[in-house]
Amino acid sequence: MSVQLETSGQSGIGHSTNLVGVPMDFLAHARFNDHPVPLHIAGVREMNPELFEMLAQAGDLADAGGAFLCYMMAMFGIDAEQQETPAGPDKPRRYRSSFLRLITGWGCDSNGAEGAVLKGWVESRFGIFPTFHKAFIDRISSGTWTTYVEEKMSSRFHNNAIYVQLDLLFEFCQWALANLVAPGQSHVTLYRGVNDFNEQQVVERIDKTTVMMRLNNLSSFSSDREIAECFGDTILTVRVPLSKVVFFNTLLAAYPFKGEREYLVIGGEYRVNASYF
Repeated sequence: MSVQLETSGQSGIGHSTNLVGVPMDFLAHARFNDHPVPLHIAGVREMNPELFEMLAQAGDLADAGGAFLCYMMAMFGIDAEQQETPAGPDKPRRYRSSFLRLITGWGCDSNGAEGAVLKGWVESRFGIFPTFHKAFIDRISSGTWTTYVEEKMSSRFHNNAIYVQLDLLFEFCQWALANLVAPGQSHVTLYRGVNDFNEQQVVERIDKTTVMMRLNNLSSFSSDREIAECFGDTILTVRVPLSKVVFFNTLLAAYPFKGEREYLVIGGEYRVNASYF
């Protein structure tokens, strides 16, 4: 798969192809956010019809979340009762890698190893490069990029079809938003508190409070402005297309970090209102 590079040697926006059938240049541009279209990862719903038949019977989000977790446990053996058999009498049991571990790890540190795997999944499925992992990624030949690649490919996270698990999580999230949480809606307004713009690139300043900003390929926001204010004295306000939401805090009862009302969203260029509180 080819990549786009800027003539300055800096990394471009992303790969020339992806698995969602929308050109990467459009997907990562603010024009997509103004006129979004549904996003689906090729083949996921077609290969898992039983899951969506189960979801269609759910009466509410709690029922749907329970059905999804049951399906994932059956498919990937990620519950505590299905640990891998130890290799020898002195070897510890090893848990199979799980999407739950990744999103929980992200909640603790988005620049940790779990965060690298999640950013790698976004790169693989949506074609958008990360712009930050522990430090700003200014070019593919940089040491920061190398660190990101090493962490996203760590074997301890890739022993259980982890990208396929994340594919199913995204499709479940999209189904839940369209059918139970926000039917008929196209966007959600979200907030992020920052003290600097190290993790975000300001592409263009539109007026005193509005900027065009390139967000990391996977970014966290809160649906509650007051919670966002706890994380920085500058509040970024964005209208995010629902089709770019990967996960939100009430999607699954098993997710532990509900207090921050967190959303994980696909990045790219966004029109952002930046204001002090």
